[in-house]
Parts: sequence; C-alpha cells; structure tokens
Amino acid sequence: MIKVAIFLADGFEEVEALTQADLLRRAGISVFMVAIKNEKIVKGAHGIKTEADMVFNSSFLERMDALILPGGPGTSNLEAHSELKKLILEFDSERKIIAAICAAPMILGKLGILKNKKACCYPGYEKYLEGSIVENGKVSHDGHIITSRGVGTAVYFALEIIKALTDDKTAAKVKESIVCFD
Repeated sequence: MIKVAIFLADGFEEVEALTQADLLRRAGISVFMVAIKNEKIVKGAHGIKTEADMVFNSSFLERMDALILPGGPGTSNLEAHSELKKLILEFDSERKIIAAICAAPMILGKLGILKNKKACCYPGYEKYLEGSIVENGKVSHDGHIITSRGVGTAVYFALEIIKALTDDKTAAKVKESIVCFD
C-alpha cells in the first residue's frame, strides 16, 4: 500500500492539509497526518484544532512513499524542525515524491532542492524558490517535486499527487467523484 505523511505544525493552513488527507484516502492511499510537536492536537491557522494520527517519528516516516507540506503561517514551524528537513533531504536524494503548497515550497527552495526545477508557490514567496523555474499555474510537477499555490489550488494539488503516486485513471475517478470541473 502507498503511504504518505502530511506534516502539521501550529498555524498550518487547514484546507491545504485536510484536502490532501481526504482526497488521497479516497484514492486508496494510506495517509498519516503527523504532528511535528510532541502532542497530537495541532491548531490550524484559522483556529481549527485537528488531531494528528501520530507525532513525528523518523524511523517510521522513512518508510513513506511521499511527504506533503501544507502552507500557512505554520510553515515557519515546519522549517524550524531539523528532523523534518533531514527527512526531506533524504527523500530528495532517493527521488521520492515531495509535495509542498502555498508558502511551504520555500522550505524546498531554501534546502536547495528546487534548483533548475519548475515550481510555484503563494504569491510573494517566489524569492525563496532558490534556483527554480518559477511558474504561475495551479500546480507545478517536475520529477519528484510537486508544488502548488494555495487554498484555491488544493484540490488540483491533491489530484496531481494522486496521479504521481497511482495513475491518471485513479486521479480522474477521484476528480469525477468530487464533481471537480476545470
């Protein structure tokens, strides 16, 4: 079974995290919402408290097939987590899927893994996408890196991740089931 970790830090953008969890689960992907602090209750950017499935555990997380970083003001908390950054670099070296939305692609840029890759982010954060080829579409997918712009693109971001982890048919089935039209 395909396994994905979505990281939650205080201040995470709720729509960007929970849309991913919901739609990936609809695609039959095993999703683990991971709190980066030592308690499972995480407060989102808009005051919605969410219970994570687990707290950060490096040895378990190394077995994931993909990592997802939601944005929001909590992005700075994700960026400050040294074990998460180490995990991201490991996934990059193994060319496993790393997906980031909104402000979170800046973490990838600062880690140097966007060099010569197409990427997008929340408007105003482009300067942090160090060495990337900045795009302004809904989603950018270059190799094992998937980035997206914000709450309004969260469904398209999820569908692209599903496509990357499964196939076009599975992504199309989920898209149709949620009545998503371009």
